[in-house]
Amino acid sequence: MTIFKTNSIIAMAVAAVAANTIACNPNPKVGQSANSSSATAGVTVMACDETFQRIMEQEIQVYEYQYPNASILSRYLPEQACIDSLLHTNNTKLAVTSRPLNAAEMRFLELHKRQPRSKMIAVDAIALIANKDNPINEISTADLGKILAGEIKEWKWVEPGNKSGKIDIIFDYSGSSTVRYMSDSIMEGRKFGNNVYAQNSNSKVVQTVAERKGALGVIGVSWISSDMKNVEMTTEELSEASQKSDTTNLSFTSDVKVLAVTGKGQFPGEGKKPYQAYIYDGSYPLYRPIYLTVTGYRNAVQSGFFTFVTGFAGQKLIQLTGVLPAAMQPRIVNVD
Repeated sequence: MTIFKTNSIIAMAVAAVAANTIACNPNPKVGQSANSSSATAGVTVMACDETFQRIMEQEIQVYEYQYPNASILSRYLPEQACIDSLLHTNNTKLAVTSRPLNAAEMRFLELHKRQPRSKMIAVDAIALIANKDNPINEISTADLGKILAGEIKEWKWVEPGNKSGKIDIIFDYSGSSTVRYMSDSIMEGRKFGNNVYAQNSNSKVVQTVAERKGALGVIGVSWISSDMKNVEMTTEELSEASQKSDTTNLSFTSDVKVLAVTGKGQFPGEGKKPYQAYIYDGSYPLYRPIYLTVTGYRNAVQSGFFTFVTGFAGQKLIQLTGVLPAAMQPRIVNVD
């Protein structure tokens, strides 16, 4: 049964929860006054696209470790709910999305004296993952579009002799930015077929693909980085890592197979996997930006967090997740 449908989003309700959290916990850090606020002290609320949860959790963890009097309350939502929350509630001061606010949205915030500022903080790759028992290793964006539209329904139509059976497309959430990206960039005006499913969880995308031979998962690259899964760094270790200038040679989880992808103008065998170097030079075709938008005074805690994420330490933390930081060039060796 296909469960891929559009969710209704109530951003105001989420904002109300955030407001209640602040009201019930006005002094979340020892030694912090409820009325105190600066770039490194105080409480603020961030709405973050669910796809980027792993990335921003790490940023918050280290920022709060380095600045014990600061508290970032995060809400992980579909992308449009994040934007609605930023626009229509005064409590939400930050938003993490895969698109910048458009001119009308920025103007709305300016008219309400919210002082918006936005910056691209990273470039995310969308990975395609398959079951380890599926012999497929590479797929083209042309075939991907046909699979998403239900025009190709079995693996043998992608790769002659492939006996993995019926193709089920597995997304995270039906209203996610990942779904929007595929619709806008790959579908070319076609509608999704009846072989597309939403699991309502990024981790369940990986789990479903690992268990189902015919499944094809569509997921942000940070969710399949082996560094994120297997290396349990303490907050202190993450803080130290954020200060180092060396690069990281990332690999992917062994639970599933990460497919190489060929784009327009590429021939079979020329596909690339979503390593940072291939995101950087554009040879991996499925990528999209990540933006951080902040509102309010520059000496407020949300502005301090904005400065941290866009600075060296925050960019280094992004690099550790497998996503390409906006301010760093990758140097990766021994990739296939």
